[in-house]
Amino acid sequence: MTTETEGRTAGSSPAGAATDASAGTSQAELATADALSYEQARAELVEVVQRLESGGSTLEESLALWERGEELAGICRAWLEGARARLDAVLEEEEAEAEEDEED
Repeated sequence: MTTETEGRTAGSSPAGAATDASAGTSQAELATADALSYEQARAELVEVVQRLESGGSTLEESLALWERGEELAGICRAWLEGARARLDAVLEEEEAEAEEDEED
């Protein structure tokens, strides 16, 4: 079983787990992901989408918002992929322990 410290080290930030899993995530997104929690990135993404949907922005502002939204979506994706990797690791470990118990 993974200790709490090992679990935090292996998956406390999206960068470690998402590097392999997300070919579309840039290094800048991963660096920013370390600075933003999933909740912060998601909340900002919601604001960006609302501003884009409300209209009234210039083309240049809309493009900047779109780019920021893509970056935030990548950050959220990295966090979610990291969480998925951690869950998969725990499930695999539990399955291996159950198989060991059955053999005994």
